[in-house]
Amino acid sequence: MIRNITFQRSNIPYIYSRSPMHAINQYPNNSPQFLSLSSYKSPCYSFQLKPWPGYISERMQLYEELKKESDALLTRRAADSQPITVELPDGCRVEGQAWVTTPYQLACGISQGLADNAVISRVNGDLWDLDRPLEKSCSLEILRFDNDDAQAVYWHSSAHILGEAMERFYGGCLCYGPPIENGFYYDMFLEGPQGVSSTEFEYLEALCKSVVKEKQPFERLEVSKETLLKMFKYNKFKCRILNEKVTTPTTTVYRCGPLIDLCRGPHVRHTGKIKALKIYKNSSTYWEGRSDMETLQRIYGISFPDSKMLKEWERFQEEARNRDHRKIGKEQELFFFHDLSPGSCFFLPRGAYLYNTLTDFIREEYCRRGFQEVASPNIYNSKLWETSGHWQHYSDNMFSFPVEQDVFALKPMNCPGHCLMFSHRPRSWRELPLRLADFGVLHRNELSGTLTGLTRVRRFQQDDAHIFCTMEQVHPTPCRTLCICQRTPRLANSPLAPCAFHR
Repeated sequence: MIRNITFQRSNIPYIYSRSPMHAINQYPNNSPQFLSLSSYKSPCYSFQLKPWPGYISERMQLYEELKKESDALLTRRAADSQPITVELPDGCRVEGQAWVTTPYQLACGISQGLADNAVISRVNGDLWDLDRPLEKSCSLEILRFDNDDAQAVYWHSSAHILGEAMERFYGGCLCYGPPIENGFYYDMFLEGPQGVSSTEFEYLEALCKSVVKEKQPFERLEVSKETLLKMFKYNKFKCRILNEKVTTPTTTVYRCGPLIDLCRGPHVRHTGKIKALKIYKNSSTYWEGRSDMETLQRIYGISFPDSKMLKEWERFQEEARNRDHRKIGKEQELFFFHDLSPGSCFFLPRGAYLYNTLTDFIREEYCRRGFQEVASPNIYNSKLWETSGHWQHYSDNMFSFPVEQDVFALKPMNCPGHCLMFSHRPRSWRELPLRLADFGVLHRNELSGTLTGLTRVRRFQQDDAHIFCTMEQVHPTPCRTLCICQRTPRLANSPLAPCAFHR
């Protein structure tokens, strides 16, 4: 089957086709730039932007000038180098030269296997590029992928590879590209209605593989803030970071291939260290999570130093999809979600039965520990939230609306309401500790992109309780309360715990 996908990049149509003659016949005057997957013969894949965005060459030109100055400075420092002593984790000491010896060289002296498997180093407790010269006597630790900090560096470097591919494919403005708990992502701003489609993942992955194959070295460069504002003048988001986040006269950029990115680092030695990479998801988000700011396109990826590890991760993801509570809830007719009420669960009869069973269990546990159940209002005047401090720090996550001359809001938590219950009349010390439990409905204005089944919602009920006590009762009271936290999870091992409620 012949597949043709037409994209609009900078007002130039690009045709992706497995049939060059089809595209030539479709555009006899060759007005569009034809990019054929079947014509790929070089590391520079033919399905990227041609030419690359103009800012890439301008950015590179300025970088090369700065790199020459930096190399000249490093050469002068190396000429005046002094002997240093490097202490290894086992207590052994090795000799080196300041501004000359690198962690990678020392790793090679210990074991070539250690050097080959090294992701990053730790110098005097700080992460340090393997090819960055040591500046003084220090302690040194070589980290491999099985270290948490090394994994974060590995995935951060992978994000830069993805960022390079995104610039060459979309031509937009890169924003943030951090490592996350499992993998990494990169955000990009695209002009107009242009977005990201999962059908483009194969092209991005192909570009990433070409970047990996080229073994592009990661180069670190310290540059003045003023110069960086000039380097990134095409990207308003990088300029915002420089103006709002960078408080020092200088900061660092890292280069791999044509990508030069504002980054603290550190990174792996070169892109060839990323052995297996997969792009698996995309979504829309807002700049810094603020709904009043620009919409960005986010692409997620994962990478490993071994293809077997990637296959194991894919197998685990498949199992997780099969155990996904959203899938099970639908199949077993327990609950569902609807676009007309995002983030609000519709519990069907079977699901409601399980829900009520769990609620009854918690209610019995509360009663056994001296809690009294109450019911509080759903809507409060904003003056209450101002008094509690929620309005100043949490109002963006609350559903608020005008009522006559005031502003009211749906409660996102029960705390202020329970405080009103406690203070509505004078209390005797004999009433303390006073334990109030509430199963009232709560609403939180979560961003639509963060809603995830039953684990991230806008409408929910929780086993919420508050204890009012004297200072003398502070120590024993929480200790007794924690017993319920120990007992409740045991429910997961009983027949009452439906797998649909497991994350």
